[in-house]
Amino acid sequence: MQAIVNMRTHIGEKPFSCELCGKAFAYQNQVMIHMRTHTGEKPFSCKVCGKAFANRNNAMQHMRTHTGEKPFSCEICGKASSHKNQAMLHMRTHTGEKPFSCEICGKAFAQKNQATQHMRTHTGEKPFSCEICGKAFARQTCATMHMRTHTGEKPFSCKVCGKAFADRSNAMQHMRTHTGERPFSCKVCCKAFAYQRNLTEHMRTHTGEKNFDCKVCGKVFAYQNYLSVHMRTHTGEKPFSCKVCGKAFAYPNHVARHMQTHTGEKPFSCKVCGKAFGRKTCLMTHMRTHTGEKPFPCEVCGKAFAYKYQATVHMQTHTGEKPFSCEICGKAFAKKNQAMVHIRTHTA
Repeated sequence: MQAIVNMRTHIGEKPFSCELCGKAFAYQNQVMIHMRTHTGEKPFSCKVCGKAFANRNNAMQHMRTHTGEKPFSCEICGKASSHKNQAMLHMRTHTGEKPFSCEICGKAFAQKNQATQHMRTHTGEKPFSCEICGKAFARQTCATMHMRTHTGEKPFSCKVCGKAFADRSNAMQHMRTHTGERPFSCKVCCKAFAYQRNLTEHMRTHTGEKNFDCKVCGKVFAYQNYLSVHMRTHTGEKPFSCKVCGKAFAYPNHVARHMQTHTGEKPFSCKVCGKAFGRKTCLMTHMRTHTGEKPFPCEVCGKAFAYKYQATVHMQTHTGEKPFSCEICGKAFAKKNQAMVHIRTHTA
């Protein structure tokens, strides 16, 4: 009799069927277990947390989440798994086996659920919908994460600082702020990053890739945020305002700089003479009075100047340009202060 029962695994015979849905099984006990999907019966519960299961094997596997037991190890790399099917799936990372292929495009997958999810990119099927807003998803995990935008649930918390996250991957990424781990490194310069997106952005400094172009002037940018900031030069948008006087600015650093006109703060001081400045650029310019640096040379005679405006004024001695003229008599001058002195000869 037992031999006849065992033969069913070879010949595919399934003499026992579910009275509710008609699904067929090779063994009577399989029908009993299947019936629990209809009745909702879960007779096997965890003695630690009370979670209930319809199948004894599932309850035993669940216990390993408490005990940490991982009885199935990889023969190649030694990685241990708590479930036999996890170990089988892991082996495919070594063998490269992908037994599940897409009937439409032929793309192959290591796991059946991956193939099923992929098929939805062709069919457009989204079987998982939000009970609150009705938004549909192709994956159950996406629907579950979306629900947290409504419930505010954040089940994944940082063991170091306690910060909570709705998504496990976000919690894992956050941990790098504590550990300093940077698993993504540039193959060109070896610079390391904590996040893949940062590495992707960094690579553009090597490739020169600029995918974001301004529809108004055609200027191109490597990053979307650079383009968004640039667009303010066209729209005139000034989203950052001073809390004291209400003056608006296009960039946050301009607000911070403006605030110094109210506070009188001068955070940049000269280490030589102690003179303080509100801007770092002003300090750098001032330092030339100590170092004697003159980075602006005349293209004609080579004479050097500490400040750009001095070089500009000097060039007029070569070009003969006199951009400042008297509005009364029309006499022209090379320097603005010369024109102002002359104007007084008319008003005196």
